[in-house]
Parts: sequence; C-alpha cells; structure tokens
Amino acid sequence: MFIIKYKKIFLILSVSMVLISVVFISVFGLKSGIEFRGGALVEVVYKDSRPSQDVLNKNLQTLNLGSVLIQPTGELGYIVKSRDLSDLEHSSLLKELTLEENVATEISFTSIGPSVGKELARKAILSIIFVVLAIIIFITYAFRKVSRPVKSWKYGIITIITLLHDIIIPTGIFTLLSHYTGAEVDTLFVLALLTILGLSVHDKIVVFDRIRENLQLNKKESFAETVGTSTQATIVRSINITLTIIFVLVPLYLFGPETTRNFSLILTIGLFFGIYSSLFFASPLLVLVEEWQKRK
Repeated sequence: MFIIKYKKIFLILSVSMVLISVVFISVFGLKSGIEFRGGALVEVVYKDSRPSQDVLNKNLQTLNLGSVLIQPTGELGYIVKSRDLSDLEHSSLLKELTLEENVATEISFTSIGPSVGKELARKAILSIIFVVLAIIIFITYAFRKVSRPVKSWKYGIITIITLLHDIIIPTGIFTLLSHYTGAEVDTLFVLALLTILGLSVHDKIVVFDRIRENLQLNKKESFAETVGTSTQATIVRSINITLTIIFVLVPLYLFGPETTRNFSLILTIGLFFGIYSSLFFASPLLVLVEEWQKRK
C-alpha cells in the first residue's frame, strides 16, 4: 500500500522527470540521422591503427562539405556522416581519410536522398501514432466489463499518458547525450521507442488486469486499497521480467557493434522507466482519477 500512500510523491516525481526531459528536447533538439534528413554514410577501417579524430576533422575541413560527423566503430574503423556526396566528393573524402601509409579501406557507402529521408520520417511518426491508437482500442476492449468506479476507456487514456512518460524521458536523456556525443536519431531509435511502447504496455496490462480481478473479488475494499494490494502483488513479477530483458541489453551495449549501442541504451532506459511508471505512476494516477470523480 506504500505506493498509494505516497502517490503524490510518485506523481510529482514522474511529472518532474517528464518536464525536465521536455526542456532538454526543446533546448538541445533532436539531431536527425541521414535516414531522415538525407545524406551519405561512409564506413572505413584502417590497416595499422586508428588515427586521431581531430586530425581527420582537420583534413575534411578542406573539402567544404559542411557539417561532418565522425564516429569510431570497432577497433580500427570510423563512420563518417555528411550531406549527400557526388562521385568526386566521395573520392576526395576517402583520400583525405588516408594518412600517409595508414590507408583507409572503405567497408560500406550509403547515400539517401532528402525525399527518401522525409518519407521515412513520415512513416516513423505514423507508426508511433498507429501503435498508440491500437493500444487505446485494445485497453478499452480488454477492460470493457470494468465500469465502476473508473470506466474502461479511462484505463486506456491513463495507459497512453504513462506510455508518453515512458518514451519522453528516454528521448530527453538521449537528447542530452546527443548534445555532447553527436549521436543522431535513426531508424533504430524509432524501433527502440516502438519496442518500449510494446513492452511497457504489457506491464501496465498485468497491473490493471490484477486490479480488475480484485475489484470483482474484494468488493468490500475501497478502490484505493484494491489498487494498492493489486500493484503490490505484481511488483516482483514485473521487475523480474524487466530485469531479464535488461540483462540481455547491457552486454549488447557494452560489447555489441557501434551501430546498435544507442538502440540498446535507449531501450534499457525506456524499460527502466516503463516498469517504474507501471507501478508508481499508472496506479496512483488511477486512484487520483477515482478521487476526482468523487469530488464531482
């Protein structure tokens, strides 16, 4: 029952974290990857040793390519992201990446036009919207027999509010990291958010389903007591399931390829706040809605 007893503290903490994340997003902004804005991505590997990033940046400034992002990958490689390149610019880029006898060998080259990038961005936004709508419809249907004291559609709205909490906070943290590391939003970032939505809604359904069962079994208890005991009963299960997934993601972040590090990081952060919101945000919010109804 401590979750419901101190519900105002948990609600204030959740709202504060969301507001701080929104500030980060507003101040620093999200940096779009080449998948969304269009551009070129070149991956190279060196024969002997990886040269200094500062030296390569200085060399590439002579090409007048505008903003160029260089990220280390593996033990001897770099990933270079820039605007779309002509054949001549592509050749010049590879030439500047080679330092004397330390030859840069191209592993891959990807070029995406601006129109394709805009289309991918549009589809990414639509994907998130469709997932959110599907969740509302599913929750409303699944809890259609729950009519008192909180109607079934309100469970759906509360779920969406908490899911926004679950993706806004990781996005805000990523924005802050991006400001200092240069990380960009790519298709894997969108995939991480969609995965967070799917896994997080599962946790919330487990908690809400236990509340629904106990509302039918313990009709003498108050709504707040039922929510408290139901949430308490699901804590161990929810935490164990989430930790199982996080234990897989941490090694992927530490030892996995460079291309999946941001994906595993965002997913880990999202799962952590997802389990937090299922237990310490969704349930108190449900009780708060019931209290507001009493006052009307």
